[in-house]
Amino acid sequence: QVQLVESGGGLVQPGGSLRLSCAASGRILSFSVVDWYRQAPGKQRELVASITRGDRTNYADSVKGRFTISRDNAKNTVYLQIDSLKPEDTADYYCNGRWPWGTENWGQGTQVTVSA
Repeated sequence: QVQLVESGGGLVQPGGSLRLSCAASGRILSFSVVDWYRQAPGKQRELVASITRGDRTNYADSVKGRFTISRDNAKNTVYLQIDSLKPEDTADYYCNGRWPWGTENWGQGTQVTVSA
């Protein structure tokens, strides 16, 4: 089974940028869709970006224009570029791979903290 591992989180000042990575242990294109979610303390998990096998992307309204999802097939990795970070972006970020038959694989998450 293909496992997903997130990395790239950390502490960043408001206005800064981060690039999160979601590395697959196998072929990333095995998933029909890869999503990035986030969960802030005390809040529900929120879908922020998705990329399909066919490179169609989708974003939550709250992150449009600041978040960019992309995929490197050779590295079996999906990225989430986050620009103009705000304190409200502070959360644990998770990637999720959706299989064509409906099941999902979740990574363990990476923490992003935006603070001066």
